Amino acid sequence: MTDSTMSPATSPHSSNQKETKAPSAHARVRALRSNLKSLLVTFREALVELSQHKLRTLLTLLGMIFGVGAVIAMLNIGKGAEQEALRMIETMGLNNLIVKSTDLDNKDLYEQRKQSSGLSLRDGEVALTTLPFVQAVAAQKTIDTYAVLSASGKSNASASGVNPGYFQLTPYQLGSGRLLTQDDERLLAQVAVLGEDVSRQLFPSENAVGHRIKINHLWFEVVGVLDSPFVKNTNFEGVRLGAEREQIFIPFATAMQRFSHKKLSPEVTELKFQLYPETDAQQAARAISHLLDRRHNSVQDYALVVPAALMAQKMETQTIFNIVMSCVAGISLLVGGIGIMNIMLATVLERTREIGLCRAIGATQRDIRNQYLVESFTIATLGGLLGIIFGVVLSEVIALYAGWAISWSLHAVLLSFTVCAVIGLLFGVYPAIKASRLNPIDALQSD
Repeated sequence: MTDSTMSPATSPHSSNQKETKAPSAHARVRALRSNLKSLLVTFREALVELSQHKLRTLLTLLGMIFGVGAVIAMLNIGKGAEQEALRMIETMGLNNLIVKSTDLDNKDLYEQRKQSSGLSLRDGEVALTTLPFVQAVAAQKTIDTYAVLSASGKSNASASGVNPGYFQLTPYQLGSGRLLTQDDERLLAQVAVLGEDVSRQLFPSENAVGHRIKINHLWFEVVGVLDSPFVKNTNFEGVRLGAEREQIFIPFATAMQRFSHKKLSPEVTELKFQLYPETDAQQAARAISHLLDRRHNSVQDYALVVPAALMAQKMETQTIFNIVMSCVAGISLLVGGIGIMNIMLATVLERTREIGLCRAIGATQRDIRNQYLVESFTIATLGGLLGIIFGVVLSEVIALYAGWAISWSLHAVLLSFTVCAVIGLLFGVYPAIKASRLNPIDALQSD
């Protein structure tokens, strides 16, 4: 009766299971601590051994340092170039298509005008009404300026007439005042919005808003000043950027009615088409080009700029650059790995008697193998850390003297350091195995 009523929790068998499980868990913890201590001791011994041959160690590290530094610098520069390209594209509008009137000499222009009158407002209106992917259109007319001045200074800025929707198709930010309105267009108002550089040239010590400027023979009131986005480069894939900083914008109707223009010049100097999101820019460009060809009797009196295509071209070029630089950096790391193998083989040869002595007093093949693997890993780790410092310095030097944009990438640091450590381990395997397989008796008898 007593045996049958005994609960499983108090049975001798379950008690013995608990007693056997607890010691095994403690044993695993003790074994783990012992292994960690042994690894730390081996790591310290590796540092001591490397410090005894400073010049040889430094020469071995150079390949890893240059390889890691090159990878970091290359990825940082590539990332910076990509971000700079995005900023430059944004100044044109990634969802925009730009159609510019081409400049020709008088003889060719006269022949063209027999078949086509050039870009016009009607071209933009037809595209907006017939092409479903066109969200908005804006026009620009460049004025031939010979004098731009104010009471405080003068400028060589150019002036352009734009319709009110022009600023919605550009990333220009308003620094002060207001932009042009439909009332300005309807009333042929003599008002102007200045680019940032023009504002500083004409009014170096005061806010330009509310003051008057003279463009050729007409006076205009300044109603706004643009705060242009900053880009380091003013040219992107053959397209000039940042021109708005040196421009004056007036109402399109005012530009057409108040200023004289060349007899054969087109009505519009530039058309901007804003596409709906998710529109394929290349297909849209082909459709707009086909439309203009039909309206212009196939006369090529315009040039089409596709910012999205320029961006794709820039990224393709950057990808090729990254691949080439990665190969160069990889070769440098490979040479560094060969250097590690070479120095570890020399170390095995120099310490043959020491290896035999260690084996004689009880060291196992695994102990010897681990010791040499840790030494090769230590060299690779030191090379990786010094390579990170070298990569940071190299990136800054290139950015300073070449004027390139850089962007710091944690991914670049982790990738280069990890590859360096893996290469150190891989190239340390053969010397470690060779050292562990030495015959203790032969090793003790070696000179």
